[in-house]
Amino acid sequence: MSGTRVVVVGAGMVGNRFADELGRLAPHVEVDVLGDESYEPYNRVMLTELVAGRIDLAGLTLPTPDSGRVRVRAGVRALGIDRARRTVVTADGDFDYDVLVLATGARARVVDVAGLRDGLPRGVHVVRRLDDARDITAAALNASHAVVVGAGPLGLETACALRHRGVGVALVASSAGVLGRDLDPEVARVVADHAGTLGIDVVTGAALASVGVREGRVDAVRLDDGRGLPAELVVLACGSAPDTALAAEAGLETNVGVVVDDGLRTSDPSVFAIGDCAETPAGVSGLVAPGWDQARALARSIARGEEVGLPPIAGSAMRLKAVGMSVVTMGVRSSTAGPDDRVVSLSDRRAHRHVELVTRGDTLVGVTCVGSPDLASYLSTQFDRPGMLPADPMQLLMGASTSGAAESSSPTTMPAATTVCRCNGVTKGDLVRAWDTGATSVASLAGATLATTGCGGCTQLVCGIVDWLRTTDPAPVSHGSDEVRETNVPTR
Repeated sequence: MSGTRVVVVGAGMVGNRFADELGRLAPHVEVDVLGDESYEPYNRVMLTELVAGRIDLAGLTLPTPDSGRVRVRAGVRALGIDRARRTVVTADGDFDYDVLVLATGARARVVDVAGLRDGLPRGVHVVRRLDDARDITAAALNASHAVVVGAGPLGLETACALRHRGVGVALVASSAGVLGRDLDPEVARVVADHAGTLGIDVVTGAALASVGVREGRVDAVRLDDGRGLPAELVVLACGSAPDTALAAEAGLETNVGVVVDDGLRTSDPSVFAIGDCAETPAGVSGLVAPGWDQARALARSIARGEEVGLPPIAGSAMRLKAVGMSVVTMGVRSSTAGPDDRVVSLSDRRAHRHVELVTRGDTLVGVTCVGSPDLASYLSTQFDRPGMLPADPMQLLMGASTSGAAESSSPTTMPAATTVCRCNGVTKGDLVRAWDTGATSVASLAGATLATTGCGGCTQLVCGIVDWLRTTDPAPVSHGSDEVRETNVPTR
């Protein structure tokens, strides 16, 4: 592998993860990561948190490879691929490659309606890039009425963020309810009711028909049922489409995405594609976690000369990052449970709470938790752990507020194999081992293990583990080079 030149087009979450993994596994490989944005790699999943004002730009930054042979080139846009010369053409010069990895991601969908066909007028935005989030935040300062089109996680998070900033918000969903891909209808109604109490006008079963524009700026929207809504700000959260333009221009096979085989290889054997832009035999993922799995698998394949062993696109998990609202789903839900699965649920619509568990044999295989963030955190530590279920699964709910349940999710008694960060597959044991090697803060643990760098849902738990470790295994005060850390704390 020494002397191999790898070029990655796309410095997003998947491209950056691939470069980081390859840099760790093959430190002698030369890697150039080309990103057309002028920013260092950042966490796109957390953009709505920036709109809400709950994090700043620094809070979005991802750990970057520290190897001198892995170079992230911000603001360098790939203009074309010369496959005959094995070169990526940019305005900053050509980048030769032995292996090319396309991680171009996806582009936000823009609804094909009057008012949007000739480009986005002032006041209309998508939510895909850091600049989009910053523009929406600036627009919210002078907007009284906003319309968010799309009631998936991105749309609901954006609506809550704008409402948190004091803007009147209408959330428009063409489907019959919110979060239709993640929740069953009766649970979706609980969430919609909760959104209403936050001051969000949830409009379901209606599609955007046109956008009114006056002097180049949006001033209203019209729905296909004839209703009109005032709007100084419109946010389109209508999904995304794989960005295949660069691949298609280079003559690579494309369909919905860039077509790849089970080894993530395109129609050119020296070119691979991963993440949102890649269309595997199983389809396009559209999610960060499968893209990260692909990045890790491809890095191992290139570094070790192994077959990729394409990870399956399976098992949805969603943690809503919305101000004033908690929604967590993992694995199977009631409508997708098998005939032998057991479903246990508690619903309190008046308090906007709903909890549902799906068990299979001795394993918790599904969690839906609305309105109870502490319970969701506890249940996430029990999820997909064979043999950990009580005889009556209801005890997981009835005992969740007892000291016994609290202890079971405490870092002190939590088994080392417990998954803490599901986005990155980081266990409690991984965090402890990183602590033992000198990562003694949340930030350094994130750099060493990548925990907290996905959806951010595990941050509170990681903070708790750090507090526990500081008490049980404090960093030594250095009095000489031979001082070592205690590594056999019994409560692990």
